[in-house]
Amino acid sequence: MSETIDLNNYSLSEDEPFMNERQKAYFRFKLISWKNDILREARETLENLQEENANHPDFADRASSETDRSIELRARDRQRKLITKIDSALQRLKDGTYGYCEETGEPIGLKRLDARPIATLSLEAQERHERREKVYRED
Repeated sequence: MSETIDLNNYSLSEDEPFMNERQKAYFRFKLISWKNDILREARETLENLQEENANHPDFADRASSETDRSIELRARDRQRKLITKIDSALQRLKDGTYGYCEETGEPIGLKRLDARPIATLSLEAQERHERREKVYRED
């Protein structure tokens, strides 16, 4: 049985082995919490949209309401895609590839992972990827 890790008093440290059990538990907790927050917000959005199904006699009010609804639904769609990335990161944690760059195999870096726990590329690889993308867009 593995040791219990107190994540409330834990902070990432470059001094410990990369992707040790404490770091894995930290990122697992962070990813699951993020996913749960997104799902809660999505439920609240659905409830608000159902409640707001009121008739707006004024065309301007109706148009404004439809615009708000459209923006909210686009935001939820982006978050749905984010959940897929979070699930993928959780799977990488299970299979032992989390935290390592998909391009180079090198550790991504704790600061980057803490800021963007779904990162799959090291900062350098991400910058190369974005430069290549920019070149192709400009053609």
